Amino acid sequence: MKNINRNKSFLIVATVIIFLGISCKKSFYTDANTNLNAPDSASIVPSVILSTVEGSLGYTQGGDFSRYTSLLMQQTSSTSRQAGAYYQYIFTSQDFDSPWGNLYTSVMQNNKVLIEISDGKGDNGYGGIARVIMAYSLELGVDNWGAIPYSQAFMGSKNYQPTYDNDKALYDTMFNLLNVAIAKLANASADPETPGSEDVIYGGDLTKWTKFAHAIKARLYIHQSKGDPIMAANALSEIAQSFTSNADNAQYLFSGGTETSANPWYQFNEQRGDIAFDISPLGMQLKASNDPRYTIFTTPLDANGDYTDVNVVGMGDYYGSISAPVEFITYDELLFMSAEAKLRTTGNISAAQADYRSGITMNLEKLGVASAAINTYVAANGSLPLVVDDAIAKVASQEYIALYLNPEAFTLWRRTGSPVLAPAIGNKIPRRFLYPETEVSYNGANVPKSVTLYAPTIFWDK
Repeated sequence: MKNINRNKSFLIVATVIIFLGISCKKSFYTDANTNLNAPDSASIVPSVILSTVEGSLGYTQGGDFSRYTSLLMQQTSSTSRQAGAYYQYIFTSQDFDSPWGNLYTSVMQNNKVLIEISDGKGDNGYGGIARVIMAYSLELGVDNWGAIPYSQAFMGSKNYQPTYDNDKALYDTMFNLLNVAIAKLANASADPETPGSEDVIYGGDLTKWTKFAHAIKARLYIHQSKGDPIMAANALSEIAQSFTSNADNAQYLFSGGTETSANPWYQFNEQRGDIAFDISPLGMQLKASNDPRYTIFTTPLDANGDYTDVNVVGMGDYYGSISAPVEFITYDELLFMSAEAKLRTTGNISAAQADYRSGITMNLEKLGVASAAINTYVAANGSLPLVVDDAIAKVASQEYIALYLNPEAFTLWRRTGSPVLAPAIGNKIPRRFLYPETEVSYNGANVPKSVTLYAPTIFWDK
């Protein structure tokens, strides 16, 4: 796969990061830990690092995390080559080297430096943003692997074999990061440096970063809400402080328009093209039900029987074009969360249904569906069953569609059991990622043992 565009700023940052070393394993990045020619990290301004961290997060989530989970969740499918093996749950630990390495190296290690530099310079805005990104990155790791290194990570040559932090404890760490982030973002008016255009996600708008922090907290609470009305109530409290429209959506837009800065799905389809979209179980479901999203998620065949998208693989432009976004958390997801949380706290079907219908509407509006088609779809699909458990399942089934290609769909399915998916092969679907071979090789004493794809070992998976 081609990497996202690396500009001069990234090269400066990479020099520092490489020689700080990666704490999770000995690798190419830790072969040397001292470079007399590398600039002191304290001399680097936060703006230089922020754009690199954001782009790396977008590329990391939109790459293997998105591909693996979309195949497992049957939002996409494959019968050929490597993707065909993944669709049939044939994974090895080596398959997870890349997403693990990208998350730890390109995102979290760089982001750790951003936190340290921002705090050292008294830049609360950058420090707050960096903590929001760190919490989101940790969530991505924990929700797919469970226990992972954090408290002893990022120490370079001081510790090549960090211990693994408990997944539940890491949720507490995320809450702490977000609480500190919110406080810093509220106290950034006197910062010596303030975020601007290098912040691709929000353009330096700290109010929106604060909303994003509350959105992550809401997601963390809803993950723990099964059988726990207090967690559901906490989710509602955070949602009330978060996004209020699609304009608040947290996403990374690959807007460079060049091959080297292209959306990761575009790059994959250009080079591999062994993942299918229209004939996946979700694609066939949308087509059979005349869902307007079918023609947005997929592209039609021409008279010669070829797909009409730029990469000729059948993926729609909204998520598959060269400049398509990678979505982190969006307003429609929060509305579905709110519907679920109301069902888990009060069982009020009417109140939940209002949020459920709004969630569908906001998703369709975001995708550019015409108002008349939205009204028709909501009229046909906007009513919830009168039994709470059935209503939760229906909310989750719509949220699953709205979370197209987002790894959160994998978490949603594991939490709720909805939608009901038939295994592509055998009698069960994987419930987690394997620990990568690099960790087994270099940090084997600390890697949790007897982990399989099918073990529901993440604490909220019950």
